[in-house]
Amino acid sequence: MSFLLYVAGFGVAAVFFLWLRDIRIFYRTGLSGYRTAAYRGVAYTVLALLGLLVSLTFDQEILGLGLILAALYLQGGVERERVWNGESAVRRLLGGAERAKDKGSKKRDW
Repeated sequence: MSFLLYVAGFGVAAVFFLWLRDIRIFYRTGLSGYRTAAYRGVAYTVLALLGLLVSLTFDQEILGLGLILAALYLQGGVERERVWNGESAVRRLLGGAERAKDKGSKKRDW
């Protein structure tokens, strides 16, 4: 078992986490760019899981990592609206965005 399998597993976890973050931001804001990113995130997560399956089953770590990197690249290419203005890195990492109903108020619930 190669160390590249651990890298592949981490890549799949990253793709899955970014997909869940897009879902959370869409749920909170209702913006169409994040809806598109959430829908496409399903396909990109499947592509990353396919890369992990290729790495584990067929001992083709390089091909599997290529599929995972393709999923990460494609996921970053989706056009999204700006939802943050000076928030902390932790808040952006976790997908904390103001809810659509809270846009006018000072209340911050994340």
